[in-house]
Amino acid sequence: MNKRVKVLIVDDSAVIRQLLSMLLSEDPEIEVVGTAGDPLIARDRIKELNPDVVTLDVEMPNMDGVTFLRKIMALRPMPVVMISTLTQAGAETTLEALEIGAVDFIAKPVHDVAAGLTDIAHELQTKIKAAARARVRMPSAALAKPKAVRPQWTGSGERIIAIGASTGGVEALKKVLMAMPAVCPPILITQHMPPRFTTAFAERLNRECPMSVHEAEHNMPAEPNHAYIAPGAFHLELVRVGGYYRCSLNEAPAVSGHRPSVDVLFRSVARVAGRSAVGAILTGMGKDGAEGMLEMRNAGAYTLGQDEASSLIYGMPRAAFERGAVVRQCALSNMADAIMDACDGDAKAHAAPARAGKAR
Repeated sequence: MNKRVKVLIVDDSAVIRQLLSMLLSEDPEIEVVGTAGDPLIARDRIKELNPDVVTLDVEMPNMDGVTFLRKIMALRPMPVVMISTLTQAGAETTLEALEIGAVDFIAKPVHDVAAGLTDIAHELQTKIKAAARARVRMPSAALAKPKAVRPQWTGSGERIIAIGASTGGVEALKKVLMAMPAVCPPILITQHMPPRFTTAFAERLNRECPMSVHEAEHNMPAEPNHAYIAPGAFHLELVRVGGYYRCSLNEAPAVSGHRPSVDVLFRSVARVAGRSAVGAILTGMGKDGAEGMLEMRNAGAYTLGQDEASSLIYGMPRAAFERGAVVRQCALSNMADAIMDACDGDAKAHAAPARAGKAR
């Protein structure tokens, strides 16, 4: 039997500490080694218990969770899963924590927290186990400045870019978009994230990235120099109306366990854009996007996958690569250039269809 994942729970609420302990302990692969009511106690417990993963409440007395996270990442980098609230303020704070170095987060409801956490017990357990396997980056990587942005895109207006990501995607997407030119093809993005969080994420990216970034709306034109984030709880698809690209949203059942689903986005891009599309699958847990990316490649799109070394969680990119959906794997630091090279025609953008069981 594999070694169990040792977890330290840090939360100022005794009720939440007890509930999280109970829910996590139900998984035989997880061991709750201790709890702490505030960061000052947690600091000593980390030294004493040497946990594999820490769950950290965003709002606590004496020192807020984000401030404590900064100290952890500076002094003893380790996997941290944030426990946040489903509010706009909670979303913004959580996104900051993810940029600092938290691996993932769990969003607890504002009302009836006990029932809400119980409903997502499996998700919580899965994220804790995935965090234990994550490649936690050093603060220097988190604070590194992006390289100089390449020259403006001058290619065909028919181009479309589709990107999918999950765990680790907040930082990965920001790095990719920051390294792309302001003048670029339309970019459609599905990042696994609940409502409110996608709104805050789009606003955050819009403030910092060269292109305009929006949370997608139904029937919104997909225009060059703009990126569109799938809203939490809605699938995002590309459609063509009157010769123009548009965003389409729906609340169909979850696909590959997710809504929004990367598979749904990629399949729509394969149908609508075919050879004019460029797809990229970034860090994430599970296999969402693998089948959709295979459809993109078979439709003639150029497809890219983040490599193992630069992925926080090499799950989704691995599944796509092993399925034969990925034309080329590359490091996150090179992803923006690879995408734009394909858009400019410098890569073999009209890739050969995949052969079963093989990736090029």
